Amino acid sequence: MLEQFSQLKSSKVLVTGGAGFIGSNLCETLLNHGAQVVCLDNFATGKHENLEAFKDNSMFTLIEGDIRNLETCHKATKGVDYILHEAALGSVPRSLKDPITSNEVNVSGFLNMLVAARDARVKRFVYAASSSTYGDSENLPKVEHIIGKPLSPYAITKYVNELYADIFKNTYDLDTIGLRYFNVFGRKQDPNGAYAAVIPKFVIQLMNYESPVINGDGTYSRDFTYIDNVVQMNLLALTSENEKALNEVYNTAFGERTNLLELIHLLKEYLSEYDPEIAKVEIKHGPNRVGDIPHSLASVDKAKMNLGYDPKFNIQAGLKEAVAWYWKNLR
Repeated sequence: MLEQFSQLKSSKVLVTGGAGFIGSNLCETLLNHGAQVVCLDNFATGKHENLEAFKDNSMFTLIEGDIRNLETCHKATKGVDYILHEAALGSVPRSLKDPITSNEVNVSGFLNMLVAARDARVKRFVYAASSSTYGDSENLPKVEHIIGKPLSPYAITKYVNELYADIFKNTYDLDTIGLRYFNVFGRKQDPNGAYAAVIPKFVIQLMNYESPVINGDGTYSRDFTYIDNVVQMNLLALTSENEKALNEVYNTAFGERTNLLELIHLLKEYLSEYDPEIAKVEIKHGPNRVGDIPHSLASVDKAKMNLGYDPKFNIQAGLKEAVAWYWKNLR
């Protein structure tokens, strides 16, 4: 992979939200490829410890600031070749509780970054889109050109991002690529807080012998996507020389779905290798969450065809890696 992305060695890349789960993994990978990396984060959800391994690297610059401030965005984009825009307020439940802040960060902040990218004349703007954009569409697998009505304020904000990106290409000739993430998991994902993602939350509960609560009967399914697949996709989007690949959105997933009962079974199996007592932890059920879609499964054919995407980690391989990281770092 190092040779494949050798062009990054002479580039300067801004990663917004670079102290977050996905952002910090991107920063680390870019540095490993010899890129100069600027991280912009306000630490609302990002963590300083996510940057610990490379914070003293001479090729790394941290700007503590907020994308809702246009001046900060201009400062961060100065002299930058590429942007990986990860900064956002995630979580459907959070957006239902506080739609105004989600909109300010995810829409107004996104627009600020587009304006700053345009003014700095960056070569490419790759941004985190979301599978929530598919809304109430029942089509499976999800293909990029068929979406439904959004089911949450968060989903609306991420769809608006795609619309703005399209306008900035057509109006200002800013090349963009949107990556619709599907339930990303892996190292550095925060297991704590009210809006923690399901996998790290379940892992920590099981390690503490606490019963995880499944929303609904456990048959809801997701295309769980390991972080290394997502990193690969970002680097491909950043460096692709295929003109047809630009100014499109792509599903970023593995292309298989796993229901919550299957997920719990796998987590208990892999965690039990470290502590056999975990196999005895019982599972509880609660009500379905508002705004949740029953099933999600991505087609990654478009990404494979246009970008050469080749995801290496299925759910089993990804969970084994994630469980090993959590056991080592958070036990």
